[in-house]
Amino acid sequence: MKTILIQPLTVEAFAPFGDVLDITGAPDKLINQGLCGRYHDRATLDFSDGRAGISLFEAKPRDLPLTLEMVERHPDGSQTFVPMSFDPFLVITAENLGDTPGQVHAFETRSGQAINFHRGTWHGVLTPLHAPGLFAVVDRIGPGANLEEHWFDTPYRVARDV
Repeated sequence: MKTILIQPLTVEAFAPFGDVLDITGAPDKLINQGLCGRYHDRATLDFSDGRAGISLFEAKPRDLPLTLEMVERHPDGSQTFVPMSFDPFLVITAENLGDTPGQVHAFETRSGQAINFHRGTWHGVLTPLHAPGLFAVVDRIGPGANLEEHWFDTPYRVARDV
């Protein structure tokens, strides 16, 4: 079983797979009588049809090391995970080789970060590392199947160290 080492989530490392939503740097503008910083337009939502919807997901926390057996993708729309706690979570992605995923990458968010997967990006399932595992998810609401799964012949081990 090959081990995938978890790296910190950064804008640069995650760019091929999607957007990092955080409050890095100064706000784009101050609003609400100067009491609120607006970090504007942090994710590109992309849907082939349908509409954007917000759902709540409650996922059971996972332990590390994690056995990764499959990844999925959504060909008709991007997908955004916004944690509703300040706990970090695990983000797994894979390079796109067309019909199959390529090299797998694992990232751990820091407190206050959320992510948006670009449309068609291979990724792992929602993976909180701490309870409660509650997330707001913005994704495509519309007709037809918007899910493809790929099961690996040999699972991966996802860990912080070898």
